Amino acid sequence: MSIHQKEKYNQVNLSSAPRFAGIKTFMMLPHEKDVKGLDFAVMGLPFDTGSTYRIGARFGPEAVRSISVLLKPYNAYHRININDYISGVDYGDLNVLPGYIIDTYESVAEEMKLFVDNDVIPVVIGGDHSVTVPELRALRKKHGPVALVHFDAHLDTADSYFGKKYTHGTPFSRACDEGLLIPGKTIQIGMRGTYYGEHSLKESTDRGFTVITADEAFDMGLDQVIKIIHKKIGSNKVFITFDVDACDPAYAPGTGTIIPGGFTSREAFKLLRGLDGLNFIGFDVVEVLPDLDPSKITSCLASNIVFEYLTLIALMKKNLTGS
Repeated sequence: MSIHQKEKYNQVNLSSAPRFAGIKTFMMLPHEKDVKGLDFAVMGLPFDTGSTYRIGARFGPEAVRSISVLLKPYNAYHRININDYISGVDYGDLNVLPGYIIDTYESVAEEMKLFVDNDVIPVVIGGDHSVTVPELRALRKKHGPVALVHFDAHLDTADSYFGKKYTHGTPFSRACDEGLLIPGKTIQIGMRGTYYGEHSLKESTDRGFTVITADEAFDMGLDQVIKIIHKKIGSNKVFITFDVDACDPAYAPGTGTIIPGGFTSREAFKLLRGLDGLNFIGFDVVEVLPDLDPSKITSCLASNIVFEYLTLIALMKKNLTGS
């Protein structure tokens, strides 16, 4: 890729472009459907038919893009300007069929072949957590089963809800059943709240997943959690999924199923920043329900999570080039 192309597919100069003007793309990246030669593509997946309680996450991508105009390309923690190392676009939204979860899965997995076939890392803004299944299906076609780091208040490993196998409470049971994950390389972090019984807590560990509850994470300290993640994942190809309800409702009120006792936004960033060095092949952030948060706190949090994802991609590229 030429230097000209690399400059073309970066964030615009915010000092010369009003943030309130223009089509709302993530970080004011170019809106582009041709992704060949790129490092990443941000995309929306506005689907919430998998929700079992409060709906509205279909409007998450729009809200996250809107508030993302506040973001700049330099990550002060990692001391890296992402534009120096990676080139990417906002692809727009993937095709969904509201009300039809199986059809949407097929459509999304098919459309995401574009990114997988071109070695472009997908960065997805959901949508409810059911959308992770078709993302993993698309990635499996090239990478096979992958490792997973899952931040959430919920395990999302129920076998079914209301007799249905595909909901936002079942994605990782289905992903395991379909051979999309390496169970021994799957780790879930931040779980808390009430349960139907002890069997609910074993739905993940019985599948071979590692679970670190919120209480356990706070007791052992986040540095230790990060060490466990690295030891568990190793050099395996890994997908990162972050449900915003992993954070406490004080920091993420705009989500469908709030549970007290979660991470602060600062703690969430510490955990994500600690993932530097893993072999990333995809990311998503899900369950932003903007109608419940007129202050935009939750959308702002999610946009910064996506920025941390892009930073991890930039660091991976920097480490590969040795520059």
